[in-house]
Amino acid sequence: MRFTKLSLMATIAVSAASGGGNIAPLEPVIETPVTINTTTISGKLTGYYITDDSSDDIFGDHHQLALGATLDVSHNFADWLSANFSAVGYLNTLDLGNSTYGYFEDNKKGAYFNIANLTATYRDTTLVAGRQLLDTPMLQGYDWLLAPGSFEAYTLMNSSIENITLIGSYVTKWRPNNSGEFDDDLLGDNFALGGVYDDKALSGSIWFYNADAGEYTQAYADLGYDFGGTKVEGQFVNTDFDAGNDATAFGAKVSASLSGVELGAAYNHLADNGTAYIGWNSLYTNSWNSSVADQWTPGDINAFKVAASKTYNALSAEVSYADYDNSRYETDVILGYELTKSVDLGMVYSNTQSAATGDNSVNQFELYAVYKF
Repeated sequence: MRFTKLSLMATIAVSAASGGGNIAPLEPVIETPVTINTTTISGKLTGYYITDDSSDDIFGDHHQLALGATLDVSHNFADWLSANFSAVGYLNTLDLGNSTYGYFEDNKKGAYFNIANLTATYRDTTLVAGRQLLDTPMLQGYDWLLAPGSFEAYTLMNSSIENITLIGSYVTKWRPNNSGEFDDDLLGDNFALGGVYDDKALSGSIWFYNADAGEYTQAYADLGYDFGGTKVEGQFVNTDFDAGNDATAFGAKVSASLSGVELGAAYNHLADNGTAYIGWNSLYTNSWNSSVADQWTPGDINAFKVAASKTYNALSAEVSYADYDNSRYETDVILGYELTKSVDLGMVYSNTQSAATGDNSVNQFELYAVYKF
């Protein structure tokens, strides 16, 4: 798919990021014993290749291969206070030419701090101040290519009540995935307030978002129950735009394990307008290249997705198919292989058809290798 860097306002209102991957959890969430005045260092080396046949043969000259290095450093000043950094350096090995993807991170080569924060903990309360990763249902750092999207924010978390976590984040900047260094402040007041409940069987969350930069407020709720081998989930989102029609979305998802194969079926309904989000979202029918929140056109949308996955020794595989009810379809095949404890290999094949591609579909191929140290 053609990856286009959108303007900040357009991306916040209806994000159209391309690609996919695992979403990183809220950072840091570490509850291990801490040694005072110690520094820990870790990192990874990444090689990422991507190509598609949107304008040429799938292995034509529109591809891109980039190399990245991530260095993570954490220093504990005391058992309640730490400083955390994640520096990313990168090099694109192929010229622009006819590349669909341009340069990863917008430049031939470069470096930036993706994470730089102070983390303070007092009993059951943690404050994270500075650049950080966030994972909330409708505001989260999209993880694809060399590094996940991140935020400059002040996040407060409290877990004093059993099985409940209360979270509040005030966000001042956002570095979209694959956009290089932090550039622009988010206009106005942008924050997320949420409560998460999980007792292993019953889980759910309620969130409120104020996004002045996108000119909307939003309420989100989800609920799930694990019957033991089968899990049923539901979600609801209401977006109140300052201008234009408000948007409503809801979804349902069923997942089960059968003979070692994980099976899932999901449904989303979007009404009245597109559902806003920042970075990425947790709507159930999202695929590798497609966010269902972006698929709304005048007229309601019913979206469906089915998936199957299995892990066998060091190999993991997932196959999925999604229908977005507006002439857009996507099939994904995702493979992962743990070559050693330090080396992971991955391959993604996706086939996407939309109104923009007409009767043709776009085949996309991604191959990556990660060495962790």
